[in-house]
Amino acid sequence: MQLIPAIDLRAGRCVRLLQGDFTAETRYAPDPEQLARGYRALGAGWLHVVDLDGARDGARANAPVIAALAALGTPQLQVGGGVRCPQAIRELLDAGVARVVIGSAALECPEEVAAWLAHFGAQRLCLAFDVRAQSGAEPRVHTHGWTQASGLSLWEALGRYRGGSIRHVLCTDIGRDGALTGPNLDLYRTALARFPDLAWQASGGVRDAADLAELALIGVAAAVSGRALLEQRISDEELRPFLPAASSPASTYATARS
Repeated sequence: MQLIPAIDLRAGRCVRLLQGDFTAETRYAPDPEQLARGYRALGAGWLHVVDLDGARDGARANAPVIAALAALGTPQLQVGGGVRCPQAIRELLDAGVARVVIGSAALECPEEVAAWLAHFGAQRLCLAFDVRAQSGAEPRVHTHGWTQASGLSLWEALGRYRGGSIRHVLCTDIGRDGALTGPNLDLYRTALARFPDLAWQASGGVRDAADLAELALIGVAAAVSGRALLEQRISDEELRPFLPAASSPASTYATARS
């Protein structure tokens, strides 16, 4: 399993929202490029970038920042936020983004998204499902910045796609996102049991290295983490086993986050 650091962009700044609430925003001092360089120094192979402006109202105000991050070459970018048409996918790929994340559209128009998967390739797209997972109940998918309940379970949403057409799936437990309460391990165990051929990315709740180790044992392909890294809750030494290019001390990382 590899760790994918996350950066959320709003008006060109790096921020974090608590459970998707735009009124519960925390701003972080480093600029996005500085953070990306720091994660590269630590050994990150991928960086997960969410365009919050795009997710909220479709604006592409963060396009220049995303292009600058992509121009670094490493880490590779996985970018989402308001991607609702093939033109938006093409623009991101042309800007150097390696993988585009499809959120609400993956649930609302599966036939169109299936066509995008066939056209761009399953390796270039990642379907993202944000779920609320109550104890003992099936995880239910929410859309549009987590404001709308779809009524569908995660398993029903994935069942709309032909076997083998999807490769990467990002699953976020809304109730744990940004809360530092630990990841929903039962959710990802069930996900792997039901869909073992998918490369699952776990998001929401990571707080320490023990959480990363637990997710690795479950067998998810990646863990996406934002706040725990931004607030330096996990030491560089603890992070290195989960970063593919880590080989030597990355003293520049702490500088980049300060």
